[in-house]
Amino acid sequence: MTLEETGSKFRLMQEKDLAGVMEINDLVYKTTWSASFLRQQLRQKESRLNIVFELQEKILGHGALMKVVDEAHIISLAVHPSHHKTGIGSSLLTVLCQEAVKMGMKSMTLEVRASNDPAIKLYKKFGFAPVGFRTNYYSDTGEDALIMWIHDIDNPEFLTKIKTKKRIEGDL
Repeated sequence: MTLEETGSKFRLMQEKDLAGVMEINDLVYKTTWSASFLRQQLRQKESRLNIVFELQEKILGHGALMKVVDEAHIISLAVHPSHHKTGIGSSLLTVLCQEAVKMGMKSMTLEVRASNDPAIKLYKKFGFAPVGFRTNYYSDTGEDALIMWIHDIDNPEFLTKIKTKKRIEGDL
């Protein structure tokens, strides 16, 4: 049975998804956004993209980016802990990169906890490079954030990488 046959898909996040997204955030992040903040993000359609990965009507992962002129800032990427190491995170990042290119973005950036080695490794696979730190960025622990960037995402090499990147089935 393929994932497609099981009812898996990528789609735009909707308000009905907030409980599932918040459940993941509570399990993954030390501090998390409120439901009202997430609702506000959903309303900002011109400058935000919020997606979910759903399997059999259960939200297993989500990602979000914010458009700033010609830059896409990944503001969230999370997968339910019971589904870590399954390819969902990589697939979500692939979709975010593909959508950023479609939107005409020229570069992408993100912050990640300096201690989050699995996430840093994933971002590096996509070509994101560390460029600096935001000291004491995370208020809950005072941990630094590693700043990562990838430029020229409209270049043929990056386009080929995100086109051929293994992706779990699903449409946006």
